[in-house]
Amino acid sequence: MDDAVTTHQAEEDARNDNILIWVNGVLKPRGAAMVSVYDSGFMLGDGVWEGLRLYNGRWAFLDEHLDRLFDAAKAIDLDIGLDRPGLRAALEETRAANGMHGDAHARLMVTRGVKQRPFQHPALSVSGPTVVIIMEHSRPSLPRPIRLATVPHLRGLPMTQDPKLNSHSKLNCILACIAAEKAGADEALMLDVHGFVNTTNACNFFIVRKGEVWTSTGDYCMNGITRQKVINLCRANDIPVFERNYSLLETYGAQEAFLTGTFGAQTPVGEIDGRQIGDGRMGAMTQRIRALYADLVARDG
Repeated sequence: MDDAVTTHQAEEDARNDNILIWVNGVLKPRGAAMVSVYDSGFMLGDGVWEGLRLYNGRWAFLDEHLDRLFDAAKAIDLDIGLDRPGLRAALEETRAANGMHGDAHARLMVTRGVKQRPFQHPALSVSGPTVVIIMEHSRPSLPRPIRLATVPHLRGLPMTQDPKLNSHSKLNCILACIAAEKAGADEALMLDVHGFVNTTNACNFFIVRKGEVWTSTGDYCMNGITRQKVINLCRANDIPVFERNYSLLETYGAQEAFLTGTFGAQTPVGEIDGRQIGDGRMGAMTQRIRALYADLVARDG
């Protein structure tokens, strides 16, 4: 597609050529910020991460992001090597060094560290964790609503790889995204193991039907922080909201659809599998939720 977009599309910003990246306690220029080819994250996708958004000098919902990071690290038996104050200090050091106050995005990554030999056993990672913070000037820039295509790739069961785990192992989602692009869309709509609408490859998914807001049960997707904020905002503002199973048939007949995520907050969807959703533009409910969310972010902290 000549007009292809992504859910993480941002304005070009020349300042990002000269950002400083935090690597294990040292701030390094972008071109010098590197990890070993023996690093567990590079070699095996063995690590966890969080995406964070900076508004008016504050990281939105930082406590909840750190909760999720430490929960994920515990689940994969990974010692981050820093406590919560240490991670907060690292984020602040990186923010200040880059002169960022707002419209910035951070990716905080932790891997199991450098391995002695190129094999998967965790005991081969002997150097301690690798912690990296990439922080960029990032103002979302979406020229039109997102187009989705349903793909055969599923978000699966917890006994394979729990979809609630924010891990470095994202190949399943990447393959889904590739399939969607091959179908002429921007992002993939993924079903759950029962065939119900679940999530996209990078964001949580909502529809609006007859004044009601629907999203998946949350059993088979990343339970996003922005997703939960939207659910909470709907409940607090007398907007009917349901976490439920629903089909593609019900999705195609929705009046609105939108995605949620830390980067884009609420991103409108205009088309799914070649079918226009509503009038193909951001709907009134999405606009209302966006405004409520912006107000929540302004009050956070």
